[in-house]
Amino acid sequence: MLGIFAYLNYHVPRTRREILEILLKGLRRLEYRGYDSAGVGIDGGNGKEWEANARCIQLIKQSGKVKALDDEITRQQDMDMDVEFDVHLGIAHTRWATHGAPSPVNSHPHRSDKSNEFIVIHNGIITNYKDLRKFLESKGYEFESETDTETIAKLVKYMYDNRESEDLNFATLVERVTQQLEGAFALVFKSVHYPGEAVGTRRGGPLLIGVKMSVGHTGKDKKSCPTLPRLEQDTCHTLFAEDKKSVEYYFASDASAVIEHTNRVIFLEDDDVAAVTDGRLSIHRIKRTAGDHPARAIQTLQMELQQIMKGNYSSFMQKEIFEQPESVVNTMRGRVNFDDNTVTLGGLKDHIKEIQRCRRLILIACGTSYHAGVATRQVLEELTELPVMVELASDFLDRNTPVFRDDVCFFISQSGETADSLMALRYCKERGALTVGVTNTVGSSISRETDCGVHINAGPEIGVASTKAYTSQFVALIMFALLMCDDRISMQPRRREIIQGLRVLPGNLIKEVLSLDDEIQSLAAELYQQKSVLIMGRGYHYATCLEGALKIKEITYMHSEGILAGELKHGPLALVDKLMPVIMIIMRDHTYTKCQNALQQVVARSGRPIVICDRDDYETAKSSSRTIRVPHGVDCLQGILSVIPLQLLSFHLAVLRGFDVDCPRNLAKSVTVE
Repeated sequence: MLGIFAYLNYHVPRTRREILEILLKGLRRLEYRGYDSAGVGIDGGNGKEWEANARCIQLIKQSGKVKALDDEITRQQDMDMDVEFDVHLGIAHTRWATHGAPSPVNSHPHRSDKSNEFIVIHNGIITNYKDLRKFLESKGYEFESETDTETIAKLVKYMYDNRESEDLNFATLVERVTQQLEGAFALVFKSVHYPGEAVGTRRGGPLLIGVKMSVGHTGKDKKSCPTLPRLEQDTCHTLFAEDKKSVEYYFASDASAVIEHTNRVIFLEDDDVAAVTDGRLSIHRIKRTAGDHPARAIQTLQMELQQIMKGNYSSFMQKEIFEQPESVVNTMRGRVNFDDNTVTLGGLKDHIKEIQRCRRLILIACGTSYHAGVATRQVLEELTELPVMVELASDFLDRNTPVFRDDVCFFISQSGETADSLMALRYCKERGALTVGVTNTVGSSISRETDCGVHINAGPEIGVASTKAYTSQFVALIMFALLMCDDRISMQPRRREIIQGLRVLPGNLIKEVLSLDDEIQSLAAELYQQKSVLIMGRGYHYATCLEGALKIKEITYMHSEGILAGELKHGPLALVDKLMPVIMIIMRDHTYTKCQNALQQVVARSGRPIVICDRDDYETAKSSSRTIRVPHGVDCLQGILSVIPLQLLSFHLAVLRGFDVDCPRNLAKSVTVE
């Protein structure tokens, strides 16, 4: 949700055209997060004016896609694209409307006044903005937008106008502003009063800094710094550049925006303030708590640029669906030994004994990640012999759910930045529970704040509708269940069955399901004009119904509902007639007979069910109008094979209906606000 990108070149000469190209490319890398408008803030005038400290800031903003912003930049008549800047900060943003409709005036960057003295880009929501706005209006500040973010821009000018001394530095000014803000945010500031300087900070919103040192640079990389006693002195020089040496910095809300420039990044923590002054990057804390470590290590990203490119696929979603054989292997790589039936999860090894002694497991997540918890709850209960709760993070918080010190709480999130899950994490930590993260993003807030965890290693997922992250989360939770019972003799036959099932899952079974793509495309051609679809199943496949229905809602905008087949006669059966498309998942497991009964009831009401079933289940085929036959795997893993046809179906339905499958309306990849 929303995208932040900023680029600062220090003694690396760039033309205005090059700077704008870098900013726009950064925004395009963030398009998958969801947005409805975009904007940039750069230096106006020319290079000589900057040297006279008279540089002005120019804002260019547009509703719609980044392409619309690019077109608006092209239309600018008064910009010299060939002027060169030796030092320059440009900031850019993609906005997803929360306060005020999509429009240029509501787009970021937001400005402090008509002279653009301060501009800011913001990811998150300021909850006390109405009070701040009322105060600032009483001081004579005029607002032009409906957003909460404009309050930040006006507040920084107010603080600057009322500073006690002329030598107030930019970082201290930003600290004072953020101490007045409530809510979640990641911010990057630019000002005419501090040319060539950037300040970024975060609280609840993701923000990282990419660092690119020029060849021959003699500066040092320091991975730690001394802890100094007072905030004003508590400055950690993570990187520095000597006078007249060259360095480039990239501020971004996602690593995908910087990977083509550098793989060396620093992930900021909540209440960090990062400032670049005279080419030097310093990071320090607004608030210090017990056990805080002020140093911020420079990390090397393993992501490669080709991982976030579409290749020969028409969309990222299609690419990611077909990447699942590889992503599932990567989730298991180095962790499952198929020869001696052992599982190793390095991120849990220091806590596994404590987890085995716990009273219950609580799986907390949102959306698709919640469905991964539902999908694996049964096998977790079977192998751990512990009660397992699966909770939607927002509802979990709304109920003030009791949590105890001997509970273990799992937080499942593709991005690791999901706001509700993060708030639930902090709620559980306050109550002394052990916390475990299951994320796909190294350096994310959940991965840093949990006591231990498992990275699912699915690779970058760009499509808003999650596909490969779901199946990798599924496998990661299965591996955890296997690890929990590795010393129980009675469980060994079942463990071996599941582990050997994992062995054949990606290379044979998933690839076989993907080979059904043409058949599923044909089915989509029959369904795409429908207004609604019901998806039914039970047992291991109830989660598949929920996830399949969510995929169809997300990208096709059709109404779809996942129904527990055992609840069919308690209301949903009233919807069944000869016109209502019904997809049923019936597999040869312990619910097979009950699902057959549900199938007969649908047929008896003139329904025409489409059944996803085992490849050799000819009995079911007799009672259905259409079947999608998938290979048979171990019962607790079959949900991975049954969900892929629904992923493909949703993709083809969206394409046939003419929608953008990667960027569905009103939705964002990373939901960083409540």
